[in-house]
Amino acid sequence: MPKIKVEHLTKIFGPRPQHALRMLDQGVSHADIRATGNAVGIADVSFEVQEGELLVVMGLSGSGKSTLIRCLNRLNTPTRGSIHIDGEDITRYDREQLLALRRRKISMVFQHFALFPYRTVADNAAYGLEIQGVDEKVRREQAIEALELVGLKGWDGAYPHQLSGGMQQRVGLARALAVKSDILLMDEAFSALDPLIRRDMQHELVSLQQRMKKTIVFITHDLDEALQLGDRIVLMKDGGIVQSGTPEDILNNPASAYVERFVEHVDMSRVLTVRSVMHPARVVGYPQDGPRTVLHKMNEENYSSLLVVRRDYTLLGSISLDVAVEAARAGKRVIDGLVEETPTIGLDAPLISVINILAEWPQALPVVDEAGKLLGMVTRAGVISALAVSNSSEDADAASSNGTLERSEST
Repeated sequence: MPKIKVEHLTKIFGPRPQHALRMLDQGVSHADIRATGNAVGIADVSFEVQEGELLVVMGLSGSGKSTLIRCLNRLNTPTRGSIHIDGEDITRYDREQLLALRRRKISMVFQHFALFPYRTVADNAAYGLEIQGVDEKVRREQAIEALELVGLKGWDGAYPHQLSGGMQQRVGLARALAVKSDILLMDEAFSALDPLIRRDMQHELVSLQQRMKKTIVFITHDLDEALQLGDRIVLMKDGGIVQSGTPEDILNNPASAYVERFVEHVDMSRVLTVRSVMHPARVVGYPQDGPRTVLHKMNEENYSSLLVVRRDYTLLGSISLDVAVEAARAGKRVIDGLVEETPTIGLDAPLISVINILAEWPQALPVVDEAGKLLGMVTRAGVISALAVSNSSEDADAASSNGTLERSEST
Protein backbone atom coordinates (compact mmCIF):
# COMPACT_ATOMS: atom_id res chain seq x y z
CA MET A 1 0.00 0.00 0.00
CA PRO A 2 1.46 3.41 -0.95
CA LYS A 3 2.01 5.93 1.82
CA ILE A 4 0.19 8.60 -0.21
CA LYS A 5 -2.27 7.92 -3.03
CA VAL A 6 -3.84 10.81 -4.92
CA GLU A 7 -6.66 10.08 -7.36
CA HIS A 8 -8.27 12.50 -9.83
CA LEU A 9 -7.57 15.48 -7.60
CA THR A 10 -8.98 18.82 -8.75
CA LYS A 11 -8.93 22.17 -6.98
CA ILE A 12 -10.83 25.19 -8.27
CA PHE A 13 -10.69 28.58 -6.58
CA GLY A 14 -13.53 31.06 -6.85
CA PRO A 15 -17.16 31.73 -5.97
CA ARG A 16 -18.70 28.95 -8.11
CA PRO A 17 -16.30 26.00 -8.13
CA GLN A 18 -18.92 23.39 -9.06
CA HIS A 19 -19.99 25.45 -12.08
CA ALA A 20 -16.33 25.77 -13.11
CA LEU A 21 -15.89 22.04 -12.57
CA ARG A 22 -18.68 21.28 -15.04
CA MET A 23 -17.04 23.65 -17.54
CA LEU A 24 -13.73 21.87 -17.05
CA ASP A 25 -15.39 18.49 -17.69
CA GLN A 26 -16.86 19.88 -20.91
CA GLY A 27 -13.39 20.82 -22.16
CA VAL A 28 -13.64 24.56 -21.59
CA SER A 29 -10.19 26.19 -21.45
CA HIS A 30 -8.67 27.44 -18.22
CA ALA A 31 -8.67 30.96 -19.64
CA ASP A 32 -12.42 30.85 -20.29
CA ILE A 33 -13.01 29.48 -16.79
CA ARG A 34 -11.02 32.40 -15.36
CA ALA A 35 -13.40 34.74 -17.16
CA THR A 36 -16.16 33.46 -14.87
CA GLY A 37 -14.23 34.57 -11.77
CA ASN A 38 -12.95 31.05 -10.99
CA ALA A 39 -9.47 29.61 -11.44
CA VAL A 40 -8.24 26.04 -11.93
CA GLY A 41 -5.46 25.31 -9.46
CA ILE A 42 -4.97 21.63 -10.32
CA ALA A 43 -6.97 19.37 -12.62
CA ASP A 44 -7.39 15.58 -12.48
CA VAL A 45 -4.05 14.86 -10.79
CA SER A 46 -3.22 11.27 -9.82
CA PHE A 47 0.00 9.81 -8.42
CA GLU A 48 1.38 7.67 -5.59
CA VAL A 49 4.23 8.09 -3.12
CA GLN A 50 5.77 4.99 -1.57
CA GLU A 51 6.88 4.88 2.05
CA GLY A 52 10.41 6.24 2.40
CA GLU A 53 10.38 7.81 -1.05
CA LEU A 54 11.46 11.36 -1.87
CA LEU A 55 9.12 12.59 -4.59
CA VAL A 56 9.85 15.93 -6.24
CA VAL A 57 6.98 17.89 -7.80
CA MET A 58 8.30 20.52 -10.17
CA GLY A 59 7.05 23.03 -12.70
CA LEU A 60 7.09 26.70 -13.56
CA SER A 61 5.18 29.35 -11.61
CA GLY A 62 1.46 28.77 -12.01
CA SER A 63 1.82 25.07 -12.80
CA GLY A 64 -0.16 24.06 -9.71
CA LYS A 65 2.59 22.48 -7.63
CA SER A 66 2.06 24.62 -4.50
CA THR A 67 -1.70 24.19 -4.74
CA LEU A 68 -1.13 20.45 -4.87
CA ILE A 69 1.08 20.24 -1.78
CA ARG A 70 -1.41 22.33 0.21
CA CYS A 71 -4.11 19.85 -0.73
CA LEU A 72 -2.02 17.02 0.72
CA ASN A 73 -2.46 18.39 4.25
CA ARG A 74 -5.85 19.91 3.51
CA LEU A 75 -4.74 23.55 3.82
CA ASN A 76 -6.55 23.62 0.47
CA THR A 77 -9.83 21.70 0.38
CA PRO A 78 -10.03 19.73 -2.89
CA THR A 79 -13.00 20.38 -5.16
CA ARG A 80 -12.99 16.77 -6.32
CA GLY A 81 -10.91 13.66 -5.94
CA SER A 82 -9.36 11.72 -3.06
CA ILE A 83 -6.15 11.73 -1.02
CA HIS A 84 -5.39 8.49 0.78
CA ILE A 85 -2.72 8.48 3.50
CA ASP A 86 -2.01 5.04 4.92
CA GLY A 87 -5.20 3.90 3.22
CA GLU A 88 -7.51 6.55 4.74
CA ASP A 89 -9.18 9.19 2.58
CA ILE A 90 -8.33 12.46 4.33
CA THR A 91 -10.75 14.43 2.14
CA ARG A 92 -13.45 12.95 4.39
CA TYR A 93 -11.78 14.02 7.64
CA ASP A 94 -13.53 16.42 10.00
CA ARG A 95 -11.76 19.29 11.77
CA GLU A 96 -10.52 17.23 14.72
CA GLN A 97 -9.15 14.50 12.48
CA LEU A 98 -7.35 17.09 10.35
CA LEU A 99 -5.76 18.69 13.40
CA ALA A 100 -4.51 15.29 14.55
CA LEU A 101 -3.18 14.55 11.03
CA ARG A 102 -1.21 17.81 10.90
CA ARG A 103 0.13 17.47 14.42
CA ARG A 104 1.27 13.85 14.28
CA LYS A 105 1.53 12.47 10.76
CA ILE A 106 2.39 15.36 8.41
CA SER A 107 4.88 18.18 8.90
CA MET A 108 5.47 21.07 6.51
CA VAL A 109 8.60 23.09 5.77
CA PHE A 110 7.95 26.41 4.04
CA GLN A 111 10.03 28.55 1.69
CA HIS A 112 10.14 31.33 4.26
CA PHE A 113 11.40 30.08 7.57
CA ALA A 114 8.38 31.19 9.64
CA LEU A 115 10.40 31.30 12.86
CA PHE A 116 9.27 33.19 15.93
CA PRO A 117 11.87 35.95 16.43
CA TYR A 118 11.29 36.16 20.19
CA ARG A 119 11.80 32.41 20.76
CA THR A 120 15.14 30.63 21.02
CA VAL A 121 16.23 28.13 18.39
CA ALA A 122 15.29 25.26 20.70
CA ASP A 123 11.86 26.73 21.42
CA ASN A 124 11.24 27.23 17.70
CA ALA A 125 12.25 23.63 17.01
CA ALA A 126 9.95 22.43 19.82
CA TYR A 127 6.91 24.45 18.70
CA GLY A 128 5.10 21.56 17.03
CA LEU A 129 5.54 19.44 20.14
CA GLU A 130 4.21 22.30 22.26
CA ILE A 131 1.06 22.37 20.13
CA GLN A 132 0.70 18.64 20.74
CA GLY A 133 0.83 19.22 24.49
CA VAL A 134 4.06 17.29 24.99
CA ASP A 135 5.75 17.71 28.38
CA GLU A 136 8.29 20.56 28.38
CA LYS A 137 11.27 18.37 29.28
CA VAL A 138 10.43 15.80 26.60
CA ARG A 139 9.87 18.38 23.88
CA ARG A 140 13.17 20.08 24.67
CA GLU A 141 14.99 16.74 24.45
CA GLN A 142 13.37 15.98 21.09
CA ALA A 143 14.08 19.50 19.83
CA ILE A 144 17.77 19.24 20.78
CA GLU A 145 17.94 15.84 19.08
CA ALA A 146 16.41 17.29 15.90
CA LEU A 147 18.78 20.27 15.95
CA GLU A 148 21.73 17.89 16.15
CA LEU A 149 20.37 15.98 13.15
CA VAL A 150 20.43 19.14 11.00
CA GLY A 151 23.86 20.26 12.18
CA LEU A 152 22.86 22.88 14.76
CA LYS A 153 24.25 21.30 17.90
CA GLY A 154 25.07 24.02 20.43
CA TRP A 155 22.82 26.67 18.86
CA ASP A 156 19.73 25.85 20.94
CA GLY A 157 20.00 29.04 23.05
CA ALA A 158 20.46 31.42 20.11
CA TYR A 159 17.75 33.54 18.50
CA PRO A 160 16.80 33.54 14.81
CA HIS A 161 18.40 36.93 14.08
CA GLN A 162 21.75 35.49 15.17
CA LEU A 163 21.61 32.79 12.47
CA SER A 164 22.35 32.87 8.75
CA GLY A 165 19.58 32.13 6.25
CA GLY A 166 20.75 28.56 5.82
CA MET A 167 20.84 28.01 9.57
CA GLN A 168 17.33 29.44 9.93
CA GLN A 169 16.08 27.00 7.31
CA ARG A 170 17.74 24.20 9.26
CA VAL A 171 15.71 25.27 12.31
CA GLY A 172 12.54 25.03 10.19
CA LEU A 173 13.57 21.53 9.13
CA ALA A 174 14.39 20.59 12.73
CA ARG A 175 10.92 21.74 13.82
CA ALA A 176 9.40 19.36 11.28
CA LEU A 177 11.68 16.49 12.34
CA ALA A 178 11.13 17.02 16.08
CA VAL A 179 7.51 15.89 15.95
CA LYS A 180 8.66 12.60 14.34
CA SER A 181 5.92 12.69 11.70
CA ASP A 182 5.92 10.12 8.91
CA ILE A 183 5.55 12.61 6.06
CA LEU A 184 7.42 15.83 5.26
CA LEU A 185 5.93 18.33 2.82
CA MET A 186 8.53 20.84 1.63
CA ASP A 187 7.28 23.80 -0.43
CA GLU A 188 10.18 25.52 -2.24
CA ALA A 189 12.05 24.99 1.04
CA PHE A 190 15.47 26.04 -0.26
CA SER A 191 14.62 28.55 -2.98
CA ALA A 192 15.17 31.62 -0.76
CA LEU A 193 18.74 30.57 0.04
CA ASP A 194 21.98 31.62 -1.63
CA PRO A 195 23.22 29.07 -4.22
CA LEU A 196 26.06 27.66 -2.09
CA ILE A 197 23.90 27.38 1.03
CA ARG A 198 21.14 25.86 -1.05
CA ARG A 199 23.48 23.17 -2.34
CA ASP A 200 24.58 22.40 1.21
CA MET A 201 20.95 22.04 2.30
CA GLN A 202 20.24 19.71 -0.61
CA HIS A 203 23.13 17.48 0.43
CA GLU A 204 21.96 17.66 4.03
CA LEU A 205 18.45 16.56 3.06
CA VAL A 206 19.77 13.63 1.01
CA SER A 207 21.94 12.57 3.96
CA LEU A 208 19.02 12.86 6.39
CA GLN A 209 16.78 10.89 4.09
CA GLN A 210 19.28 8.04 3.87
CA ARG A 211 19.29 7.81 7.67
CA MET A 212 15.63 8.49 8.52
CA LYS A 213 13.71 7.15 5.49
CA LYS A 214 10.92 9.72 5.75
CA THR A 215 8.27 10.00 3.06
CA ILE A 216 8.97 13.41 1.48
CA VAL A 217 7.11 15.46 -1.13
CA PHE A 218 9.39 18.29 -2.22
CA ILE A 219 8.19 21.20 -4.38
CA THR A 220 10.61 23.08 -6.63
CA HIS A 221 10.80 24.98 -9.90
CA ASP A 222 14.49 24.11 -10.31
CA LEU A 223 15.35 21.10 -12.48
CA ASP A 224 18.87 20.72 -11.05
CA GLU A 225 17.39 20.56 -7.56
CA ALA A 226 14.81 18.01 -8.67
CA LEU A 227 17.50 15.82 -10.23
CA GLN A 228 19.70 16.12 -7.14
CA LEU A 229 16.96 15.14 -4.69
CA GLY A 230 14.26 13.08 -6.31
CA ASP A 231 13.80 9.32 -6.32
CA ARG A 232 11.04 10.21 -8.77
CA ILE A 233 9.91 13.47 -10.35
CA VAL A 234 6.37 14.64 -11.15
CA LEU A 235 6.46 17.42 -13.75
CA MET A 236 3.43 19.74 -13.85
CA LYS A 237 2.06 22.25 -16.36
CA ASP A 238 -1.24 24.19 -16.28
CA GLY A 239 -2.48 22.29 -13.24
CA GLY A 240 -1.90 18.81 -14.63
CA ILE A 241 0.87 16.21 -14.70
CA VAL A 242 2.74 16.05 -18.02
CA GLN A 243 5.22 13.33 -17.01
CA SER A 244 6.35 11.37 -13.98
CA GLY A 245 9.20 8.95 -13.50
CA THR A 246 12.77 8.62 -12.32
CA PRO A 247 15.19 11.39 -13.28
CA GLU A 248 16.72 9.09 -15.91
CA ASP A 249 13.28 8.22 -17.34
CA ILE A 250 12.49 11.89 -17.85
CA LEU A 251 15.90 12.80 -19.24
CA ASN A 252 16.11 9.87 -21.64
CA ASN A 253 12.46 9.75 -22.70
CA PRO A 254 10.82 13.20 -22.44
CA ALA A 255 7.09 12.83 -23.05
CA SER A 256 6.57 16.12 -24.88
CA ALA A 257 8.28 19.17 -26.36
CA TYR A 258 7.57 20.96 -23.07
CA VAL A 259 9.56 18.36 -21.14
CA GLU A 260 12.33 18.40 -23.75
CA ARG A 261 12.78 22.13 -23.21
CA PHE A 262 13.13 21.51 -19.48
CA VAL A 263 15.92 18.98 -19.87
CA GLU A 264 17.81 20.12 -22.97
CA HIS A 265 20.73 21.76 -21.14
CA VAL A 266 21.29 19.13 -18.43
CA ASP A 267 24.81 17.77 -17.99
CA MET A 268 24.06 14.08 -18.51
CA SER A 269 27.27 12.93 -16.79
CA ARG A 270 25.90 14.36 -13.53
CA VAL A 271 22.45 12.83 -13.97
CA LEU A 272 22.82 9.44 -15.64
CA THR A 273 23.74 6.81 -13.10
CA VAL A 274 25.67 3.58 -13.01
CA ARG A 275 22.37 1.74 -13.35
CA SER A 276 22.09 2.94 -16.97
CA VAL A 277 25.49 1.57 -18.07
CA MET A 278 26.06 -1.46 -15.84
CA HIS A 279 26.19 -4.89 -17.44
CA PRO A 280 26.47 -8.33 -15.83
CA ALA A 281 29.80 -9.80 -14.83
CA ARG A 282 29.30 -12.92 -16.94
CA VAL A 283 32.41 -14.67 -15.63
CA VAL A 284 34.01 -14.29 -12.21
CA GLY A 285 36.79 -15.98 -10.30
CA TYR A 286 36.68 -17.70 -6.91
CA PRO A 287 39.45 -17.81 -4.29
CA GLN A 288 39.88 -21.55 -4.76
CA ASP A 289 40.35 -21.26 -8.55
CA GLY A 290 43.81 -22.07 -9.87
CA PRO A 291 45.72 -19.57 -12.01
CA ARG A 292 45.20 -21.65 -15.17
CA THR A 293 41.44 -21.72 -14.54
CA VAL A 294 41.49 -17.96 -14.17
CA LEU A 295 43.50 -17.54 -17.38
CA HIS A 296 41.03 -19.77 -19.22
CA LYS A 297 38.12 -17.62 -18.02
CA MET A 298 39.92 -14.45 -19.08
CA ASN A 299 40.67 -15.91 -22.50
CA GLU A 300 37.04 -16.97 -23.03
CA GLU A 301 35.78 -13.43 -22.40
CA ASN A 302 38.85 -11.53 -23.65
CA TYR A 303 39.32 -9.97 -20.20
CA SER A 304 42.59 -8.46 -19.00
CA SER A 305 41.51 -8.90 -15.36
CA LEU A 306 38.89 -10.91 -13.52
CA LEU A 307 36.69 -9.97 -10.57
CA VAL A 308 36.95 -12.43 -7.69
CA VAL A 309 34.03 -13.20 -5.39
CA ARG A 310 33.03 -15.58 -2.66
CA ARG A 311 30.31 -18.10 -3.47
CA ASP A 312 27.68 -15.70 -2.14
CA TYR A 313 29.01 -13.08 -4.60
CA THR A 314 30.63 -10.89 -1.96
CA LEU A 315 33.36 -9.08 -3.85
CA LEU A 316 36.94 -9.77 -2.76
CA GLY A 317 38.75 -7.80 -5.47
CA SER A 318 40.32 -8.62 -8.82
CA ILE A 319 43.26 -10.47 -10.32
CA SER A 320 45.11 -9.13 -13.35
CA LEU A 321 46.34 -11.09 -16.36
CA ASP A 322 50.01 -10.49 -15.48
CA VAL A 323 49.54 -11.74 -11.91
CA ALA A 324 47.69 -14.86 -13.10
CA VAL A 325 50.39 -15.67 -15.67
CA GLU A 326 53.17 -15.30 -13.09
CA ALA A 327 51.24 -17.48 -10.62
CA ALA A 328 50.81 -20.20 -13.26
CA ARG A 329 54.54 -20.15 -14.02
CA ALA A 330 55.31 -20.39 -10.31
CA GLY A 331 53.06 -23.44 -9.96
CA LYS A 332 50.52 -21.79 -7.61
CA ARG A 333 47.51 -24.02 -6.99
CA VAL A 334 44.94 -21.33 -6.05
CA ILE A 335 44.65 -17.58 -6.52
CA ASP A 336 43.77 -17.00 -2.86
CA GLY A 337 46.19 -14.35 -1.60
CA LEU A 338 46.81 -12.92 -5.09
CA VAL A 339 43.64 -10.85 -5.27
CA GLU A 340 44.16 -7.09 -5.50
CA GLU A 341 41.86 -4.66 -3.67
CA THR A 342 39.60 -3.01 -6.23
CA PRO A 343 37.66 0.29 -6.18
CA THR A 344 33.88 -0.12 -6.25
CA ILE A 345 30.86 2.01 -7.09
CA GLY A 346 27.20 1.98 -6.06
CA LEU A 347 24.27 1.39 -8.39
CA ASP A 348 22.91 4.94 -8.17
CA ALA A 349 26.21 6.84 -8.37
CA PRO A 350 26.29 9.52 -11.12
CA LEU A 351 28.50 8.83 -14.13
CA ILE A 352 30.66 11.86 -13.33
CA SER A 353 31.98 10.00 -10.29
CA VAL A 354 32.61 6.88 -12.39
CA ILE A 355 34.62 8.90 -14.93
CA ASN A 356 36.88 10.16 -12.15
CA ILE A 357 37.54 6.62 -10.87
CA LEU A 358 38.10 5.12 -14.34
CA ALA A 359 40.70 7.80 -15.00
CA GLU A 360 42.81 6.10 -12.31
CA TRP A 361 41.56 2.51 -12.72
CA PRO A 362 41.62 1.23 -16.32
CA GLN A 363 39.94 -2.13 -15.62
CA ALA A 364 36.24 -2.92 -15.33
CA LEU A 365 34.79 -1.23 -12.26
CA PRO A 366 32.66 -3.50 -10.04
CA VAL A 367 29.21 -2.34 -8.93
CA VAL A 368 28.25 -3.53 -5.44
CA ASP A 369 25.29 -3.21 -3.09
CA GLU A 370 25.41 -2.03 0.53
CA ALA A 371 26.48 -5.50 1.68
CA GLY A 372 29.41 -5.56 -0.76
CA LYS A 373 27.82 -8.13 -3.08
CA LEU A 374 28.64 -7.88 -6.77
CA LEU A 375 25.77 -6.62 -8.95
CA GLY A 376 27.64 -6.11 -12.22
CA MET A 377 30.38 -3.98 -13.69
CA VAL A 378 31.00 -0.78 -15.60
CA THR A 379 33.61 -0.28 -18.31
CA ARG A 380 35.18 2.88 -19.65
CA ALA A 381 33.80 2.08 -23.11
CA GLY A 382 30.28 1.70 -21.71
CA VAL A 383 30.38 5.08 -19.97
CA ILE A 384 31.78 6.88 -23.02
CA SER A 385 29.18 5.23 -25.25
CA ALA A 386 26.28 6.28 -23.00
CA LEU A 387 27.45 9.88 -22.85
CA ALA A 388 28.11 9.94 -26.61
CA VAL A 389 24.55 8.76 -27.34
CA SER A 390 23.10 11.43 -25.04
CA ASN A 391 25.22 14.17 -26.59
CA SER A 392 24.42 13.09 -30.15
CA SER A 393 20.69 13.15 -29.32
CA GLU A 394 21.03 16.67 -27.95
CA ASP A 395 22.99 17.75 -31.03
CA ALA A 396 20.33 16.26 -33.32
CA ASP A 397 17.57 18.06 -31.41
CA ALA A 398 19.51 21.33 -31.61
CA ALA A 399 20.09 20.87 -35.34
CA SER A 400 16.42 20.12 -35.88
CA SER A 401 15.43 23.24 -33.93
CA ASN A 402 17.92 25.35 -35.88
CA GLY A 403 16.64 23.97 -39.16
CA THR A 404 13.07 24.83 -38.20
CA LEU A 405 14.16 28.33 -37.21
CA GLU A 406 16.08 28.81 -40.48
CA ARG A 407 13.09 27.68 -42.55
CA SER A 408 10.76 30.00 -40.66
CA GLU A 409 13.17 32.92 -41.14
CA SER A 410 13.51 32.23 -44.86
CA THR A 411 9.74 32.32 -45.32
